[in-house]
Amino acid sequence: MIASMDAAVCNPSLGPSSSSSSCYVSSRPSFCPDLRRSSVRLSSEVFKVKIGRLERSLCRSSGNKLSAVIASASQTSVSDPISTPSRNDLSDSLKKSNEASLILIRHGESLWNEKNLFTGSVDVPLTKKGVEEAIQAGKRISNIPVDMIYTSSLIRAQMTAMLAMTEHRQQKVPIILHDENERARTWGRIFSEETKKQSIPVVTAWQLNERMYGELQGLNKQETVERYGKEQVHEWRRSYDIPPPNGESLAMCAQRAVTYFCDEIEPQLFNGKNVMIAAHGNSLRSIIMYLDKLTTQEVISLELSTGVPLLYIFKEGRFVRRGSPVGPTEAGVYAYTGAIKCTSLVLVHLHSSLTMRIPPLVII
Repeated sequence: MIASMDAAVCNPSLGPSSSSSSCYVSSRPSFCPDLRRSSVRLSSEVFKVKIGRLERSLCRSSGNKLSAVIASASQTSVSDPISTPSRNDLSDSLKKSNEASLILIRHGESLWNEKNLFTGSVDVPLTKKGVEEAIQAGKRISNIPVDMIYTSSLIRAQMTAMLAMTEHRQQKVPIILHDENERARTWGRIFSEETKKQSIPVVTAWQLNERMYGELQGLNKQETVERYGKEQVHEWRRSYDIPPPNGESLAMCAQRAVTYFCDEIEPQLFNGKNVMIAAHGNSLRSIIMYLDKLTTQEVISLELSTGVPLLYIFKEGRFVRRGSPVGPTEAGVYAYTGAIKCTSLVLVHLHSSLTMRIPPLVII
């Protein structure tokens, strides 16, 4: 199971993260698909998004080296974007440097989260608290550019993405692409080029869905512990390759989620598109495992809070993890990604509710 999964997720050669580095650069594994000859196209007539021939591979064979990034306190407050060095907001800085941002957001609290039920692939909407979490997440990323959005096929992730974008400074309208058949493509066409420019394509993919919990779906978590025992339920929930009855293990979830990320999302980042992914705890854990080269033991202890965004910067086939952005009215810390010779400024802030193995920034 694990061997086949590793091949399916581009064999990331997972290794432990370094606790001594600050924000770190994640080098691309040497076994990823070669995208130099790939052509990725969203076939919907709403947005004809196409990536032509890629001239170089995303994969690097230099090994899994971690590079520390030194951050310094800035005298510039986020509340005054005009005073940044480029006299523009973070969006312009990223675009000018030909970097791409990747935002990961776990959906806000769902009605079954509130009731402490196993949700999995059941399509449950957000609670009022979940709606507010999504709006707050949008405020935290309001200065970060977004060109494309990917969500799961489940409503709670889609609601989170849509609500977050209502707070974005771009004020563009997220539009879900319907590509199920010719009628869906034809009826969803936009005939105004100006309107297209003010819109953001939203791609829904079942591969980003939450892990399917099988016969646990709909059961109360505490009652399940009482029925099967704490150790058995913990094994189903927190082991890497042991699925619940007729459900998915984390390894199985990772196989589909990371393969989709490699095949569909990473090429967009390579082409300079700024991407937001609104998905679920286990599908996002799987993607973070790939990005940060976590071990199977590290990923099972990784927890993501609902509605808290996580930012990565993508450049030259590598990712720099930036933690969770602060709100646009808070003073923050700007970090130079000097380890990969970037010139843009990136807002960074680590949110205390993310109980992840994220090393702190070094402030000098």
